[in-house]
Amino acid sequence: MKHAPFLKLLGGAALALALVSGPAIARDRHGDKETKQALYPNATRKEPKLDLTSEREQKKLNDGLDAVNAGDKDKAMQLLQPIVDDKDSSKYAQSLALQGIANLKYNDGDVKGAIDALKRSLDIGVLPNDTYFQLEYELAQFYLADEQYQQAIDTIEKWRAEGRKETAESYALEGNAYYRLEKYPEAIAAIKKAQSLTDKPQASWNQILMASYAESGQTDQAAQLAQQQLAANPNDTTALTNAVAVLMQAQKYPQAIDLMEKSRAAGNFKTEKDYVNLAKLYLITGQDSDDPKPNATKAVGVLDEGMSKGVVPASYDNLKLMGDAAYIAGNEDKAIASYRKAIPNAKDGEAAVRAGQLLISQQKYGEAKTLIQQGIDKGVQHRGTAYMLLAEAERGLKNKAGAIAAMKKAAQDPETSAKAKAWLKQAGAGK
Repeated sequence: MKHAPFLKLLGGAALALALVSGPAIARDRHGDKETKQALYPNATRKEPKLDLTSEREQKKLNDGLDAVNAGDKDKAMQLLQPIVDDKDSSKYAQSLALQGIANLKYNDGDVKGAIDALKRSLDIGVLPNDTYFQLEYELAQFYLADEQYQQAIDTIEKWRAEGRKETAESYALEGNAYYRLEKYPEAIAAIKKAQSLTDKPQASWNQILMASYAESGQTDQAAQLAQQQLAANPNDTTALTNAVAVLMQAQKYPQAIDLMEKSRAAGNFKTEKDYVNLAKLYLITGQDSDDPKPNATKAVGVLDEGMSKGVVPASYDNLKLMGDAAYIAGNEDKAIASYRKAIPNAKDGEAAVRAGQLLISQQKYGEAKTLIQQGIDKGVQHRGTAYMLLAEAERGLKNKAGAIAAMKKAAQDPETSAKAKAWLKQAGAGK
């Protein structure tokens, strides 16, 4: 029996790309006795003169910033907002107070409000270079979080050019933004630069690099990187998901299966998705071979294991998948049983029609007719095919009138019109 390829490719698993979180705020260090090494010694920006002279104002500012870091929003706003509103406040104090307010807004999910406050802080123009560039970097992060990706890139490039500073994290941020803009060559270049500047690259950088390779058609590079990452972290489920996703996108299905089977053997299959995706991979691979039965049998085994462990629930989708796998494997009884279990929770009539088709092959025409009609009533994608199967069941029951009626329905479907009309003509019921 030749089986139609009724399985579609799995959708590419989305690679989780984490946004950089907001950094801790820059606490006022004016008046520190301890001289600290400058963070931006080669900056092109001229160091401004500070105008903070009031010890009382300095204490109020530091208390407000400490409240921000402690998560005490009410206290922080009571201390910082008056500094911003008071025209007699020093510009320096206003700038740092605005930065504290920006962080409060960011933590409340008001990213646009945070961006506005932080821009006002920077635009005042009196912050010392170390604080100014730290906040400018933070602004780039806020833009990224607000999905203003080009602004994030422009800001980080300005930070790098004026601050005369290069860090791995800044290039990673830029690569993330380029990826979101679907500028994959630029994303790849930025992430590679980030990785070259540190001996401890973050795992999320590899995710961006893999995704950029995959999206730009460089699937071999993506697959190689994914496998390397998994080899370095064999028990990392995210690394496994990413590796399988890019291997599938590269249509390297046997390699994807091999990775998943190693994970299953190591006892790392913990979710429904693990078992279902492996079963689907076996079916996809089997359909590309001359004999799909061996891989379909393996798919059945994977689903059986997942269901026996209680990891894979007996949902409609999973039971239909089991039925499909058993059908291709040639195990008709198991396929029919799975389809029957799926029918009560069915979203459509596909499982019922498929079960009816198998019952016809077992010459159980009465049961077949009932299920096929039930499937048609519930809705199927290929109605003409379903009516032709119904006609076959009617013929098995020696009900010629019923067969002709079903075949006339099939003749109304463009997919089956020609075959149905030819049958009707031969049966002397062409009109």
